Amino acid sequence: MKIFVTIGTYQPFDRLIEVVDKWFKNRNDIEGFAQIGGGTYLPQNIKYQRVLSEKEFNEKFDEADFIVSHAGMGTIISCLNKNKPILTLPRMAKFDEHVNDHQLANAKIFSEKEYIYPVFDEHELLLLLDNIKDIKVLKIVNDYADDALIGFLSSLCD
Repeated sequence: MKIFVTIGTYQPFDRLIEVVDKWFKNRNDIEGFAQIGGGTYLPQNIKYQRVLSEKEFNEKFDEADFIVSHAGMGTIISCLNKNKPILTLPRMAKFDEHVNDHQLANAKIFSEKEYIYPVFDEHELLLLLDNIKDIKVLKIVNDYADDALIGFLSSLCD
């Protein structure tokens, strides 16, 4: 099994990288790679690169069996489109990880609609990572989203 950890391009997300890196310490049966951006935490237990080209990113994403990410809309939709299970830990303003808590809202709304697994803190993330082999894709979105997803996304804009 391969896990790809991505934090998007906005800013560092050391909290996510550190949790996942420490979880990997005694995992010899799972391969991992992290795109860590400009953070100060440098992983000790997982291969990483600060920045990936679009081609490198797509290769890592496509070869991964599982994605661990911030709760960015682009990553969530890409996972739904490419049939990838995803765990999302939202960036939070109180930790200076973002200017507001829109990623927390993303995670809540997508988990309520059963598109993603709900992960709202590091403890929940670790619990799901410990059971990662049992986690499956909840819903798949084809190249053309169905009416239910379009309606759902449209309602977020109201």
